[in-house]
Amino acid sequence: MLFDHCAVCRQCCTIEEGYPPLEITLTAREEKRFGSLCIKTDCTNLGPQGCTLGDEKPFSCSLYPLSYDPESDGFSFDRDCPLKETYFAQLDDPESDASKHLSEMSGQIEKLKKTDPKFLFTNRSVDVDYFDLQELPSYKRQRSKAR
Repeated sequence: MLFDHCAVCRQCCTIEEGYPPLEITLTAREEKRFGSLCIKTDCTNLGPQGCTLGDEKPFSCSLYPLSYDPESDGFSFDRDCPLKETYFAQLDDPESDASKHLSEMSGQIEKLKKTDPKFLFTNRSVDVDYFDLQELPSYKRQRSKAR
């Protein structure tokens, strides 16, 4: 599976020396649960098999390597994620892990537009400051949204 690589790579949960800590953007609901999450070196929820939070991880972590732009209603991808080429290629197959991920994230974003729009803008601001983003090809984004 596409994201099985993440448990081995762990790049998104580790801050390289010389980089500032990464404050994980939390939805209003997640703030009540977690308070705050900040990665200084390794995420405190990073275990030998990857994230120990599983399905309970913050939305911004689940969204990664994507970043949602509420102004353009589009997605970008972190260029530094080793899955980039595979993810982009998989978007041609509506049954692929990447297409399912994009579809699931799109659905969650539609809910957040109604319940926590501030989160979407804050998360995008953090992503733009922290990651090297590449716009997700629009034809693929539209195809995934149409499903």
